[in-house]
Amino acid sequence: MSTVPISYFLTLSAVLFALGVAGFLFRRNVITVFMSIELMLNAVNLSFVTFSYQLKKVDGHLFTFFVMVVAAAEAAVGLAIILTIFKNRKTLNIDEVDSMKD
Repeated sequence: MSTVPISYFLTLSAVLFALGVAGFLFRRNVITVFMSIELMLNAVNLSFVTFSYQLKKVDGHLFTFFVMVVAAAEAAVGLAIILTIFKNRKTLNIDEVDSMKD
């Protein structure tokens, strides 16, 4: 039985992180930017788990757990903010939501 090389997982993680950065920088929709941040967090989680498995240590799994907790809290607060923005501004375009004043 052959195993998948570690480089495949790290390459996938780098591609996912790059897609997340591209989505964060180039998209103009708040929800798309929010999903891009989540994609970057998941790419980092994949790297943590990969290195944890390779080094036979539990540290990477613990870091992944904490990142998932932070991501869940960010999702709850972030979605509440997004809903409030849409309720008040009637748009989710970043260019139209960039100021704090009404």
